[in-house]
Amino acid sequence: MTENELADILQLIKTDGIGPVTFHEYVNKTGSIKDALELAKRKKVICPRETVEEEIAAAKAKNVRIITYKDGLYPKNLAELNDAPPVIYALGNIDLLQQTPMIAIVGARNASIAGRKMASHLAYDLTNNGVTVISGMARGIDGAAHKGALYANEQQGATIAVVGTGVDEVYPKENQDLYEQICKQGLIISELSMGTQAQVSNFPRRNRIISALSDGVVVVEASLNSGSLITARLALEQGKEIFAVPGSPTENRAAGPNQLIKEGAILTENAGDILNVLSMQSTRRIKKVKIAELPLDKPQNNVNISENKILADTPSQEVDLLSFISYEGVDVDELLRICGLSQTEFFLQLTELEFSGKIERQVGNKVAKIK
Repeated sequence: MTENELADILQLIKTDGIGPVTFHEYVNKTGSIKDALELAKRKKVICPRETVEEEIAAAKAKNVRIITYKDGLYPKNLAELNDAPPVIYALGNIDLLQQTPMIAIVGARNASIAGRKMASHLAYDLTNNGVTVISGMARGIDGAAHKGALYANEQQGATIAVVGTGVDEVYPKENQDLYEQICKQGLIISELSMGTQAQVSNFPRRNRIISALSDGVVVVEASLNSGSLITARLALEQGKEIFAVPGSPTENRAAGPNQLIKEGAILTENAGDILNVLSMQSTRRIKKVKIAELPLDKPQNNVNISENKILADTPSQEVDLLSFISYEGVDVDELLRICGLSQTEFFLQLTELEFSGKIERQVGNKVAKIK
């Protein structure tokens, strides 16, 4: 596609009053983008050419790829929507758009520690078994799912974040480190223009992209009016599998998944439940992961990593990983080498410590205790 053709598409979709449905109606009616643009000019005030040219230049400057519905890289599942976005902005590894299978993991922003652990564990195991995890990079379950995927495959796991802002904007701001890590290892996509700030109305619409890209949606903690249930309903309409992690009937955050299970969603306790449905169990084996309860309220000693030694016969689930981490920071690879944990248990515990606010990531693949 030439830059002129790209500019025509952007000029049409960025015109006020023209959304994805109207865009496709115009193109189908006239038979071409150029003719659709001429039709729009007779009815509306068209987005200035200079604006889209600046947009293209800004995308190039930030290594953002603008993928149009006519591009071979455009996901086939997404193209099936009647309101498929005419363009998607992609930052990172665009080859991930062609990966299969994909599973979306969504849920509450005010998630419990147990819920975040579950999302992280699911994402970690799915990624290690060849499944690409998709989420929305929001607080809570979304962030936990992305982190679990990134920790997988020896810390080189990939994940796709579908955001409700421009791909060059970080929202929420607390996810700056996560955003940067996804840019390195995975992919961030959006249908929204560069520089678009967070707006409430944009987030429900991005849910249709999450569900369309996926082969199934997993809901981990969500109230009955949650946006996560919107994603699940959209996925159901699109013929996708729905998975739900059950919870206590007395917990509001469990009401959404429990209701989905009542309606026929697949009760999900581990990644194996998802892999079975995806008919992958014959060729892939899920690693058994113990979900050990961390002593979150237990006082921790401030001991430098060099002062610690683990006896060979110490059970791995009893290892206090936090005691190996100093306030100054330690290298993650060195921490794994000396702590005595298996790689799987190590990264799960590291994720849990990060979720509970006890450690933070530092540059140079290091982690440190938070004072």
